[in-house]
Amino acid sequence: MILRRVFYYWQFVAVGVLPLWLMIAASIFGTSAWQVLGAAFGAIAIGFGLLVVASLFLARKEVRLAKAVSWADVGVLTLWHLMIVLMGVFSVTAPWLSVLVVLVGIGAFWFAAWELYAAARKRVREALAYLDETARYGTVPAGGSPFPTVSNPAANPAASRSQPASPASADPSVIIIQEKPGER
Repeated sequence: MILRRVFYYWQFVAVGVLPLWLMIAASIFGTSAWQVLGAAFGAIAIGFGLLVVASLFLARKEVRLAKAVSWADVGVLTLWHLMIVLMGVFSVTAPWLSVLVVLVGIGAFWFAAWELYAAARKRVREALAYLDETARYGTVPAGGSPFPTVSNPAANPAASRSQPASPASADPSVIIIQEKPGER
């Protein structure tokens, strides 16, 4: 859990640190002025890609709640970030590494997009199953639910402030509308 949490915070730090590393490494490891300029443009593009992938990871609810990425996310980020660091060191001797970094970055983007899609699909299925069971049986399914209902006033703060319901309100087919005195 600690490593996953470290990667959760590192992915945002990496948006600034890794592009900066590419520009510094390009000037240290014996490149020409044009190569340093190309590294600057490449660093901006890679920084944008890192930000997009980090945002897609952050968009998943389970990542935000746990403040930790999944183990698959750790693997993808490790591979991509390690290749970016190596690209800074070996950009002169292995120019093919730049192409590989871009391909891994595109793969990381699609992986993050698929993870977000799968998480959203799971949450929608859970909500639809909850709504279906509530509509079918007129009761709240077993277990806690984040959705407020009439029969679960603990999840609905507005219902708990109202006056206690009469015994007739236990029937889900009965709707009781209370009027405030003096309003007409």
